[in-house]
Amino acid sequence: MGHEVVVELVRSGIVEGRHHGTVVATDAAGALDWAVGDPGAVLLPRSCNKPLQAVAMVRSGLDLPSHLLALAAASHSGEPFHVEGVREILASVGLREMALGNPADWPLDREAERELVRSGGVASKVHMNCSGKHAAMLATCVVNDWPLSGYLQPQHPLQRAIRDTFVELTGRPVGHDAVDGCGAPLLGTSALGLARAFRALAVSDALTPEGRVAAAIRQFPEYVSGSRRDELAFLAALPGAIGKFGAEACHVLALADGRAFVVKIEDGGDRARPVALAAALARSGVLEDPGVDSAALQALARVDLLGGQHVVGEVRATSAVTG
Repeated sequence: MGHEVVVELVRSGIVEGRHHGTVVATDAAGALDWAVGDPGAVLLPRSCNKPLQAVAMVRSGLDLPSHLLALAAASHSGEPFHVEGVREILASVGLREMALGNPADWPLDREAERELVRSGGVASKVHMNCSGKHAAMLATCVVNDWPLSGYLQPQHPLQRAIRDTFVELTGRPVGHDAVDGCGAPLLGTSALGLARAFRALAVSDALTPEGRVAAAIRQFPEYVSGSRRDELAFLAALPGAIGKFGAEACHVLALADGRAFVVKIEDGGDRARPVALAAALARSGVLEDPGVDSAALQALARVDLLGGQHVVGEVRATSAVTG
């Protein structure tokens, strides 16, 4: 896939480990600005696709309040307000949790998981991080009188609508068909295609489906991830930005002016993902933009390595990324 070394671990003056990956930055018009690795190689964006899927659902008639639309685009942490929101989406179309096609799981948030265990709860479909998307998919089917059974099959009207929207927004044919961890179809594209798709959302008029999804992410970023996630930290530091994390260390972020950034870490090493993304923002001069919390982004760009109670090294972006 043309990955290069983008993050390294330096302990006591020696490079102890390396993460290969791809980093892509586009300008406000959607043209490639710079890249490390191959910007045209096909990757699986995983949950980075969820805002694009949400656009397709809004185009198909899904009408949710903004906080629930953000949840439709989420890999949520399973905190109580996430779970309540999923149940609210289902109840709005007369469905219950058993209708969800995603597997059961524990909350991603450690504190939410501990609280669920303390209360005698068990892993469930509604706590699984993709349940907001699945609830919205079911609601879209109800609105259109599409069958609920088989809603995850590629030939279902819902998935055909999502595919058409995905191709339009990325500006290229689907690069690979796969199945995501939640059981939904997973559409592959390039890092450049993913960046351009998020740019389209970020600069769209607020009344369009793209603009509505972008506005929901901006207004309720904690619903898209959780209250203790680095995804939220990025959006809090970048006024007007939208973004989404995906499994196997994929992350896409688009600024209000249309500049966009994609990071994919080859080995799925999630410790490297925020480091590479923050470094990419710095290279493109984003830390000097008005209103940006540069200190927060600088903190995301470095992870200290400890020897006992002392800092003896760091996880840092390589010069290939920092420029």
